[in-house]
Amino acid sequence: MLSRLITNERNANYANFTNCLFSKFAELVKFVKFALKKTTRMPLYLLCLLFSFTTLAAGGQESQSVLMLDAGYATVHDSYLTPITYDGFDLGLSIEATRWINRDRWLWQLGVGADYNYVENPAQNNDLHKLMGDISFNMQRAWMGVIHPRLGFSAGPMTQLRAGIVYDAVNSNNPVTVRAHWNLGAAGMAWFNTRLGRKPITLRYQLQLPVAGVFFAPEYDESYYEIYLGNHKNLAHLGWWGNRLDMTNYLGADLQMGKTTLRLGYRNRLEHWTVNHLHVHDVTHSVVLGISL
Repeated sequence: MLSRLITNERNANYANFTNCLFSKFAELVKFVKFALKKTTRMPLYLLCLLFSFTTLAAGGQESQSVLMLDAGYATVHDSYLTPITYDGFDLGLSIEATRWINRDRWLWQLGVGADYNYVENPAQNNDLHKLMGDISFNMQRAWMGVIHPRLGFSAGPMTQLRAGIVYDAVNSNNPVTVRAHWNLGAAGMAWFNTRLGRKPITLRYQLQLPVAGVFFAPEYDESYYEIYLGNHKNLAHLGWWGNRLDMTNYLGADLQMGKTTLRLGYRNRLEHWTVNHLHVHDVTHSVVLGISL
């Protein structure tokens, strides 16, 4: 086994290097948290980049881009770092671009975003930092008025790329683990058009359900230093419902205020996988606030 060939000196040097590297990451996280409390300008720079991308992609009279802020509760369980489940808060920024085509028979959606979890163990003497980014795209066939004139349904294929890191400030040998997966699956939506007073409002439920894909996971008790030295065996895995289940649920309302859309909703995200005797189970419950761009 490759780990037996690694000397104690190399392990010590590697531990010192990773501890130094990720201590700087922890300092950066604390700075970002402080900046988010003191100013709203920093996230706006990121949102400008997302907006420029989605506006070009969703340009046209039958398109809409919505900027969304997610805030809520998160639990993170990653047995590579710790056997304990951590819980704390979830914070996310994203842009969803929707465009109707072919006389409103089809719609496509592009989502780009990032989310951050700060979670603590039950004793509150250690914390984890989880930072993820993702991009998703789906194309759905729409049916309007089949059951009720104001009730619509849509369904179709979707793809998603999601990647990031989870950092544990206490671990010495393996303080960080990488998350990365690409999925193919299905997306579905149901909506109902009504009014709140004189204002049009759309009630919507949406589901994103990956079916199969590829994801990264190291061997049990394998350090990233071993991977760096060339042990790349069994790092990529075929994901399906037998070893991986991801799901995103959204329930909310879009209120039309003239040319502006205000969004209020709830989002639930589940990420679960088991491979190489490693187990991951992350869940978030978040309130969603959004405004059209």
